[in-house]
Amino acid sequence: MSLVDEGLAAFNVERVHAGEWTTGDRLVAGVAAIVTAVRTLPMMSPKRVVIVSQAETLLAPKRESEAAERAMEEFATLLERPEAMTTLVLVAAALDKRTKTYKLLVKHAAIVECGSPEDVAGAARWVKTRLEAAGVEIDPAGARALAALAGFPDRPQSNGRTGDVKRLRGEVDRLLLYALGQKKITMDDVREVAGPAALQDDWAMTNAIEDGKAPEALRQLALMLDGGAAPEQLLGQLGWLVRSKFPLAAPQSLPGAVQALFRTDQDLKRSGGDPRVLLERLVVELCEGKRARMGARRW
Repeated sequence: MSLVDEGLAAFNVERVHAGEWTTGDRLVAGVAAIVTAVRTLPMMSPKRVVIVSQAETLLAPKRESEAAERAMEEFATLLERPEAMTTLVLVAAALDKRTKTYKLLVKHAAIVECGSPEDVAGAARWVKTRLEAAGVEIDPAGARALAALAGFPDRPQSNGRTGDVKRLRGEVDRLLLYALGQKKITMDDVREVAGPAALQDDWAMTNAIEDGKAPEALRQLALMLDGGAAPEQLLGQLGWLVRSKFPLAAPQSLPGAVQALFRTDQDLKRSGGDPRVLLERLVVELCEGKRARMGARRW
């Protein structure tokens, strides 16, 4: 982040994730967190940066309560009277240009349109570039499979319809987590991580963890999140698994599992990362603990 000295970034660069602000109460808390972060003075630096990812939830919220309306009014005030020493960056997949918030952004902010892939070929190139930036190669067939899974058409559509960029990004992040340490991702890796569109069993994730099968556990986690399950609900399910199963089946892994649960809980509460990524990391850690203690034997 060029606005802030690299050595001071930990104090002056704050990241907020708005993807889960789907209710009035969450929106109120989220806007309050943004305002506090923006109004905080920089430390030993002339500038501070606040980055809000998945900001489309914030920019086009469901105003289901008076409190949510007041929160959006507070956010509008922040846009109209920004903090001179803080740069607020809103990262969104798409914007509704008819909204009041968009008109405020046009008036008071700089809008940079990065564009998005229009078809499978473009999305596959995006996947390849994203993975290369992380130092990983991918088979061309695997990149195209991810693009197709995210709904990108074979060729650009006259009606402007395109695929789900948010889902594509999530699939790539999940693939990077699964293939951690690999230099090349194969089509088989993609098949392991990228799953169907419907969830059959609410306990399939915990069952996969019991078997130490990280790819299947990650796939089931993604299906539940895509189906609308709250991260807090899924964390509670994983907490039950650790409390009920680990003491007998994997006692040596219990302290690490409890620590991972506590860390994830704290990160979710303080928006310390994308909830999806935080839960994926926890699932992988729990699977590793299972395999380290029990091998392939079922609990």
